[in-house]
Amino acid sequence: MSCSFKCFHFPIIIFMLHVFTTTQISSSTDDSSFNNFLDSAKSSEVFDWMINIRRKIHENPELGYQEFETSELIRSELDKMGIPYKHPVAITGVIGFIGTGSSPFVAIRADMDALPMQEMVEWEHKSKVAGKMHACGHDAHVTMVLGAAKILKQHEKEIQGTVVLVFQPAEEGGGGAKKILDTGALENVTAIFGLHIAPDLPIGEVASKSGPILAGSGFFEAKISGKGGHAAIPQQSIDPILAASNVILSLQHLVSREADPLDSQVVTIGKCQGGSAYNVIPDSVTIGGTFRAFSKQSFNQLKQRIEQVIIGQAAVQRCNATVDFLDEVKPFYPPTINNGDLHEHFVNVAVNMLGINKVESAMSPFMGAEDFSFYQEVIPGYFFFLGMKNAEHERFVPSLHSPYLKINEDGLPYGAALHASLAASYLLKHQQDIVPGVERKYRDEL
Repeated sequence: MSCSFKCFHFPIIIFMLHVFTTTQISSSTDDSSFNNFLDSAKSSEVFDWMINIRRKIHENPELGYQEFETSELIRSELDKMGIPYKHPVAITGVIGFIGTGSSPFVAIRADMDALPMQEMVEWEHKSKVAGKMHACGHDAHVTMVLGAAKILKQHEKEIQGTVVLVFQPAEEGGGGAKKILDTGALENVTAIFGLHIAPDLPIGEVASKSGPILAGSGFFEAKISGKGGHAAIPQQSIDPILAASNVILSLQHLVSREADPLDSQVVTIGKCQGGSAYNVIPDSVTIGGTFRAFSKQSFNQLKQRIEQVIIGQAAVQRCNATVDFLDEVKPFYPPTINNGDLHEHFVNVAVNMLGINKVESAMSPFMGAEDFSFYQEVIPGYFFFLGMKNAEHERFVPSLHSPYLKINEDGLPYGAALHASLAASYLLKHQQDIVPGVERKYRDEL
């Protein structure tokens, strides 16, 4: 995910009213044996095991579709637990199964890839690979789904259906979720849950909302071509730097003057390259950036206008421009939109486990993007944020995608327990969906 997390807490009275007016807290569908999942995750047996796994993955980060060692570690742990799985899925992905092997099927997902970033935190388990780092917490995501698997395996006889473990490659721009779906590996899954660590949210707290929670995102790169020459004789050149400057300024007007102020959108230029000497006008300038919106309509409108503005403004300055939206290598991510029914389920489970004052159920959406949204386009899905704030009282809390990111491993049991409880209680609740007399075993697609 490509944005730091900010959670805005509402006053507790308003929050409590929201929870009790939108969701009836009830444990009538929860099996009592699932209520001790957090205690199980906090036990030294599970907790120490999770810390060891997380640190191994952190020391050996791998970029998207290159997560071969991470995948091998996952499969090794699943083998030790006696959990069957399918591999490879989408190159490095692993799909595991716990339960009866029959419907209903519910999935919990972890992304595996790291970032091309040099870690700047000096500690015993710092990344051993130069220029690569788990700066977005995917090492913790994998660990928590494995932790959930360990807990669920211990309760497998009580699981009323099948929990599908999704270990997915290439969330960071590679669209690994889409490739997982394209394999048909989740064909019979009726719900999927995912989480993301939040380094500025306290341990033991979670935050989410129903509806749009993260934006759809895309990237673009444009080459603006003019005619190079000496800076002292500008009339004999066609200046692409001047054209690029006008393009960049005009792109900012798309949000400030064309978008509905109540419809959040972003256009950001993060790349501008051109020229190498103080006294030479270059032949061309390359700019690039990202655009984001919470609806497909707004997203597509931004895409269309970005291309029009770049080409039109370049022409005003007598330059030519080409625009590449890079969608073949960096697929557009849809908005992340949480299912309303699953939101109620999440609030029930989280409040019962953590307490009402630890669950923010109406967080403000923000402009980060997640390829979990690909799952939500075809499967009812739910995504939430898990507190991983460092125990140290630091004035500056490093954001996601920071080389200084540190996470608090005390948060691992909460993620593992929530994954396990969300999945197990969902299956218990949806047993009535099974057609009597029809038994469905593992299929090749699963």
